[in-house]
Amino acid sequence: MKMPMSTAVKHIFITGANRGIGFQLIKKMLPEFKPEKVFATYRDPEKSKELKDFAAHHPNVQLIQLDIRDFDKYEEVAMVVDAATEGQGLNLLINNAGVTSKVAKITAIRKSELTDNFETNTIAPILLTKALLPLLEKASGLNPDSPVGVGRAAVVNVSSILGSIQGNDQGGMYAYRCSKAALNAATRSMSLDFKKSKIIAVALHPGWVKTDMGGPKAPLTTEEATSGIVTLLKSLGTKHNGQFYQHDGKQLDW
Repeated sequence: MKMPMSTAVKHIFITGANRGIGFQLIKKMLPEFKPEKVFATYRDPEKSKELKDFAAHHPNVQLIQLDIRDFDKYEEVAMVVDAATEGQGLNLLINNAGVTSKVAKITAIRKSELTDNFETNTIAPILLTKALLPLLEKASGLNPDSPVGVGRAAVVNVSSILGSIQGNDQGGMYAYRCSKAALNAATRSMSLDFKKSKIIAVALHPGWVKTDMGGPKAPLTTEEATSGIVTLLKSLGTKHNGQFYQHDGKQLDW
């Protein structure tokens, strides 16, 4: 079912957009949401040629070079977005950028891997959301009964089922699991803290996807995963606030 134009998502911000799920989401959201502007971040210009070529043919995609761990740059990014949206704010923030440690066993884990995972997967989404919160507030509250779109805003934190405490029946993967579990906790807090502003906050497990992070053995393609994610985003409303969902809309245990 197509989203009515009255609830089209005008302004979208997505991190880690140069490849994998992030890049595929942009390609999916443009025809579905018909946004006026999509702000897409990338870190390494040498690994972002495909995104740059795509943006060159889609003037409503504005690229922002950003190392997600460059926390001091967030306020500057917020000012750029505010100016580009002419003060109308953001309707959708997708904290997608993430990393995973290749080390699984506690006997091999190092402090540097824990720190890297937490800075990228937990601290960055929290601080970026903080920096962009005034813009989300500008776009939200006008139509609190509508799905995300004009008059409604949402924060989508891309998490993982590996961050589910109840679903952990294999152990290991300390850096990644713990950073995503912490992101889930942050999402829950956001959903409560943002209620007055009518901003929705959800955690999203995109599935095990064939990406640089997911590897070639993953069962899902980026096309399959993002098709489900976009369907979920199109219906995102109050009932979803503060919950943890899979790419196909299935609710997951914390």
